[in-house]
Amino acid sequence: MTILALDNVSKAFGALRVSQNITFDLAEGEALGVIGPNGAGKSTLFNLITGNLPVDEGRIEFLGRDVTHVPPMERCLSGLGRTFQIPQPFEKLTVFENLVVAGAFGNRLPESAVSDECADILVETGLIGKANEVAGRLSLLERKRLELARALATRPKVLLLDEIAGGLTEGECHALVATIRKIHSGGMSIIWIEHVLNALTSVAERLLVLDFGKVIGIGEPDAIMNSQEVREIYLGIDV
Repeated sequence: MTILALDNVSKAFGALRVSQNITFDLAEGEALGVIGPNGAGKSTLFNLITGNLPVDEGRIEFLGRDVTHVPPMERCLSGLGRTFQIPQPFEKLTVFENLVVAGAFGNRLPESAVSDECADILVETGLIGKANEVAGRLSLLERKRLELARALATRPKVLLLDEIAGGLTEGECHALVATIRKIHSGGMSIIWIEHVLNALTSVAERLLVLDFGKVIGIGEPDAIMNSQEVREIYLGIDV
């Protein structure tokens, strides 16, 4: 079953076309990786999916509904959850308080209605030992985990991960990937933008390649990474 579909989605800023006729779909329970060089339009793609940027042309369907012109908050409430490249928690609140705020706001529920669920998410994301720690004191890995946990607190049906492994050491990356893999194995549909390819390919069933806002390939990771065009454009290799 298709849970999210983009059909010829385009976006331009004046003469600069940052997304050009992007078409793909995401199956329920699938993990789709998104790769491409800097400036390829990866984060723009997420902004179009979540509604933070308006679509100029094309159509976005989520759960069988046309959400092309639906406001960002309504998309969040319907089940589109997202992390950002640079975590920006409420630094003076505790880790648990950060989750409760996300859960209450992202579901339009009182804090008391989401507290137990937030505690479960802290366990799932490896943060239960930091529940009462002020978020501003967390390490980078812990901040990444909190960013993931806050997205989960909104009860997403599709989880958008934007370079969540960026800046981590190899060991930290492995630890975070193990958490993401466990979340995906529980049935979560994921679209994951990432430059750390070994992390991405350990979770994603398919890869989508963007270059100058265009989809230049989509398919199984091995086939994509062995494509001459992908190796030339993404990896900078003259094949």
